[in-house]
Amino acid sequence: MKLRSFATFFLGISIAGAGAFTATQINMAPTAATAMPGVGMVAIVTAQTEIAYGEPLDPAMLTLRAWPENAVIEGSFTDITTIFEDGTRRTLSRIFPGEPILAAKLSAPNERVTIVQKLSAGHRAVSISIDAATGVGGFVTPGDRVDIVMTAGSGTEIRAVTVLQNIRVVGIDQISEEQRDKPMVARTVTVEVTPEDSQRLALAQRAGRLSLSLRELDAPDFQPISQIGFSDLFAVSTVEEPASEDEAAPQPVLRRPSILLRRGTDDAEEIFLK
Repeated sequence: MKLRSFATFFLGISIAGAGAFTATQINMAPTAATAMPGVGMVAIVTAQTEIAYGEPLDPAMLTLRAWPENAVIEGSFTDITTIFEDGTRRTLSRIFPGEPILAAKLSAPNERVTIVQKLSAGHRAVSISIDAATGVGGFVTPGDRVDIVMTAGSGTEIRAVTVLQNIRVVGIDQISEEQRDKPMVARTVTVEVTPEDSQRLALAQRAGRLSLSLRELDAPDFQPISQIGFSDLFAVSTVEEPASEDEAAPQPVLRRPSILLRRGTDDAEEIFLK
């Protein structure tokens, strides 16, 4: 019995040792990238942890990783110390673990990160007031594109007109993080516009109430949109029957509301409402 026990004990140790040796060899084996024949490798700086937008970089967040030389992205760093030579740098967008650190995603040394770095050349940042009703219920986030609609007037003279189309949202309240995945009801939205459009937007804010219309991803940059008035809310679509089977069916026609005015025995006069 004792001999069998010792044999079982040594067999278990042998199996465990073989498993540990195999695991070590697997961990030490070259990756697919390094094992590719004829491909030169170079060490570049990558993120070791997730780094949030605007967060100051720290050497502990970074690491060197072997990268195929023919796939190195322009602006990559090959030495961690060079990033901190002239001062503290901050990220201009969220960086994920394993992602290469690029100069285009970092601020200048000791530079404060603001919404200015997110603006396209020749554009301005303009903020407009919104609420849950005018801001698509909080589903508009930085990076989305919207149309801006102005409602002005009162009573039967009220009108709605699309002031600007295909406008990029760069900030919600004090947040310009584009990786937000939760709705947020905000009080102000900051949009990117040209200098001329910034003037139109300033006038529109004084003239009426502004609302945002969230655009679909493949919407055209611009499309004609007619302004509408109070009477257009009651317009109805009418379709006339084709005169014959060979005649194509006409498209629905938007008909404005009207009233029939009859004076004595004269024929009734149709008056369209404004």
